[in-house]
Parts: sequence; C-alpha cells; structure tokens
Amino acid sequence: MTDLWRSLILMLLGAVSGAAFAQEPPPVPAAPPVPAAAPAAPVPWSSLSPPQQRLLGKFGGQWDSLPPARQQALAHGSERWLGMSQGERDQARERFQRWQALPPAQRQALRGRWQRFQALPPNQRAIVRENFHRFQQLPPARRELLRQQWRSATPEQRRQMVENAREQRQRRLMQRGHGPPPPHR
Repeated sequence: MTDLWRSLILMLLGAVSGAAFAQEPPPVPAAPPVPAAAPAAPVPWSSLSPPQQRLLGKFGGQWDSLPPARQQALAHGSERWLGMSQGERDQARERFQRWQALPPAQRQALRGRWQRFQALPPNQRAIVRENFHRFQQLPPARRELLRQQWRSATPEQRRQMVENAREQRQRRLMQRGHGPPPPHR
C-alpha cells in the first residue's frame, strides 16, 4: 500500500464517522447534552490484528502516547475499514473527499447535528433514521423540492411542517395497528 493511500485511509479512520455527513439529513430537534461517559480504556498495540497494525503503522511508534479514546476510535475504524468491500471503501473515500471539501463552518454545523442526533433517545433516533431512509427513496426532483421548501420556510412554517409530518407518521402507525407513539418533547 502506498504512503498516499495509507495517509488517506488514516484520515478516513480519524474523521468523525457518520452515516451521511456530506448529505443533508432531516433536521434533528435540539436535545440535552449527553452526560459524560466513563473514561475510555487504553487499547494495547499488541491487541490489534496484524492487518490493523499494518493499516495503523503510522501510529505504531506513538500508540502508547495517544489518548485512549483516540486509540479506541482508530482500532474501531480500522476494523470497519478492513471489513469493507472494495466498493464500500471507494464510497467511503468519496464521502471523505466531499467532507474535506466542505467549509469548516459547515463541517462544524454537521458535527453539531450529529452530536444532537446521538443525544436522542434510541426510539427517536430510529424515527429520524426511518424518515431519512424514506426521504432517500423519493425521486431526486421531489427531494430537491422538499429541500427548497424547507430552506425558504420561516421558523413557524418549519414547525408546522414538522408537526404535519408527526401527524402523518402517527396515522401510518395507527393504520399498521401500532399504538400511538410516545409523546414528543
């Protein structure tokens, strides 16, 4: 593997992972901050598989000086990378290139949205994912029309759009025989 590819892979592994940073997922309501988790445990270099060690070779000499959270992120990222097909790796490279091309302010806004999404309770994250997948299934022209409507809407109009979507979702759930969803905060 050339140094260029290794560097690209390491940058991919070091980037904040997310489902679709370069895409425009549906808006996520603000949520309270996530409480601090227990400190991350260090990952011994020797616990990494030989393919992981080759992939992360650049960090081998300084591994023990990396923060445990960084070690865990790199170890997890290398596992994911090694488990990907060539097509998935190509897609990941493309997404990372789009991510790098974004202005810093836009990247920061997307990180904030991801953090708010992660702070949601699991049932609300599932709803957001379902809505995102339904949005992705729409024809491109319809998706673009919805994006334009959202961008040009006032805050009150946006609140109304969200409320209408909630009501439609509740009707769909009732038609499927599910009970009413839990109250939204």
